[in-house]
Amino acid sequence: MAENRCALEQLLEVMRRLRDPAGGCPWDLEQTFATIAPYTLEEAYEVVDAIERGDPQALREELGDLLLQVVYHAQMAAERGWFDFHQVARTVTDKMIRRHPHVFGDARVDSAEAQVEAWEAHKARERAAAGRTSVLDGLPLALPALVRALKLQQRAARVGFDWPQAREVLDKLDEEMAELRAELVRGERARLEDEVGDLLFTLVNLARKLEIDPETALRRANAKFERRFRTVERLARARGLDLHALDLAGLERLWEEAKAADQADAADTPAPQPSSSGT
Repeated sequence: MAENRCALEQLLEVMRRLRDPAGGCPWDLEQTFATIAPYTLEEAYEVVDAIERGDPQALREELGDLLLQVVYHAQMAAERGWFDFHQVARTVTDKMIRRHPHVFGDARVDSAEAQVEAWEAHKARERAAAGRTSVLDGLPLALPALVRALKLQQRAARVGFDWPQAREVLDKLDEEMAELRAELVRGERARLEDEVGDLLFTLVNLARKLEIDPETALRRANAKFERRFRTVERLARARGLDLHALDLAGLERLWEEAKAADQADAADTPAPQPSSSGT
């Protein structure tokens, strides 16, 4: 335990040295919350990437990089007299204890679903105490649009603003598609953007009703497209074909071949086994 504390204190000291006006790093001294924020997002995505690749060594490194971002922001806050890293840690510790009375108190929670409800109830009380009156308050504008759409819909659903079944969302999807087709005839760019946004928002709602995370689904679709398109490129190179010179029909033939090979590979890959921990 002492060794772990030493490692953390050493990291905090490294950051203090980097930001020391009397001999720190010139680059680090120039940084602000705004200039570091993009790196914070990037490191969070790299953690997710390491998880999806199943690479524990990369995950350890990326978690360290993400921790450094927290330390960085806390150091800049300490320089302004706002708070320091230890206050950040205490704040989140207090929050976790407060939101888990069934673990740290006498409350009872009989299932994961009940815990989700209790967690959201705690958050709602905290929002009310902070003077936030809307169920939508507190959702950061900087969230990726796909994630924020899902969270907006989840918040609205908690007060009953929701479709009963996924089939009603499919009907809404048909309606949005019809509106988009109508705007394609008119060709007004602002209206087209509006209708495409409505279509995407409805697709997120459909994923939610099907209990599918839309961000995960889209990431997998991206990976699948990239995998298959790279196969198209390899096939073209092996046959001495120039992709730029092929017509759409020729590209489609290569795509179908790549798709078939990808599906065959997927069929040969064992399905992942559930974790014994149940998490």
